Amino acid sequence: MSDNVLLVMRFHPLGGEDFSVVSRDFDSEPEAIAAIARALDERRSLVLTHARYDREADINGVVVNLANVVSVRLSRTDSVEAGQYL
Repeated sequence: MSDNVLLVMRFHPLGGEDFSVVSRDFDSEPEAIAAIARALDERRSLVLTHARYDREADINGVVVNLANVVSVRLSRTDSVEAGQYL
């Protein structure tokens, strides 16, 4: 796994349940926020290569379809109160 920071991304889709992705794809929180915002603005999927979906044990590539995502919370800890929605 890369030396990047471990970030927890909690996605809130329209009309669905929140889901989490834990990722080491970014060097910093600002870089992750910029990449997520760019993907949302460009109406494209977010591609992560070093991620775990909903606390799975294995590291995988994950593609998140952002078409129906209303907001994203980003933090370094996995907590309901942590981080802010974008």
